[in-house]
Amino acid sequence: MALKGILGFEYGVVQAPLGPDISGPELVAAVANAGGIGLLRCPDWECPDYVREMIRKTKTLTDKPFGIGVVLAFPHEVNVKTILEEKVAVLQLYWGECSKELVDDAHRAGVKVVPQVGSVEEARKAVDVGVDAIIVQGHEAGGHVSGKDGLFSLLPRVVDLVGECDVPVIAAGGIVDARGCVAALSLGAQGVCLGTRFVATHESYAHPIYKRKLIEYEKTEYTDIFGRARWPGAPQRVLQTPFFDDWRSLPSDENELDQPIIGRSTIHGVEKEIRRFAGTVPNRTTTGDLESMAMYAGQSVGLIKEILPAGEVVKNLVEQAQVLILKKFNNAT
Repeated sequence: MALKGILGFEYGVVQAPLGPDISGPELVAAVANAGGIGLLRCPDWECPDYVREMIRKTKTLTDKPFGIGVVLAFPHEVNVKTILEEKVAVLQLYWGECSKELVDDAHRAGVKVVPQVGSVEEARKAVDVGVDAIIVQGHEAGGHVSGKDGLFSLLPRVVDLVGECDVPVIAAGGIVDARGCVAALSLGAQGVCLGTRFVATHESYAHPIYKRKLIEYEKTEYTDIFGRARWPGAPQRVLQTPFFDDWRSLPSDENELDQPIIGRSTIHGVEKEIRRFAGTVPNRTTTGDLESMAMYAGQSVGLIKEILPAGEVVKNLVEQAQVLILKKFNNAT
């Protein structure tokens, strides 16, 4: 039991696709160069030329394989066509049903398909259409969370479901260190996927204030006050900041459309106004009232104590997990 390679990668450490553009070429390349699976985040609108440019920029920073995440709830067909033309190693899919047609198209292009699921039923559908691996997201995860079950109750059920299908299961949600990795492996996962831990790295495109808040705050909450109009029915886990505490009881009939503009960002090359409750996390370009913006984080954020290079995060996870396994399990025999 160890973080051995999956899907042709050196290690089973996945850096989640961090929206809207937090996992850019620099972060993804750093993870790939360290032997992990780095995932770009595809824009939530059709912009194939930009997607192609983003992928090609990443290729200039690493000669290792990497992937890209696509949210199926938004327009994506043209972007996916470009992704397959560029032949990235992994197409990660989320928040929508992964069709057999899409899986077959990806396989013809030599691209592996890895959906993220939040329930056993979603996992069953994914296996039926021939996916290459499954990311199982527990309720502890930061950002948009589709499932209601905790990772450690959901994960073994999906592992049992997959059975002898030879489909690797990757655990996601509340994992930030080697202890979480080993716990996931002991329940049958073959890899782990981390989001919040990789936001808090030197190479992530998150604003320095956002990164600092991940070190300062320890509590999160599952809510739906952000992005109700843009992405309805998509609750999220956020840092419990003073702003959130003040507005946690936002009436259900209110959303970001009737709120004041509190800042601006350049997201995937496009200038965007940010309204209060928009749900847009601050990236390096963001200006305005950052304290009043959404800051996504998983439940284990309190275990993150410093901003590190992404490659060091991968290295630490692998090495410390190996030490922990040898120490704990050898002593148990």
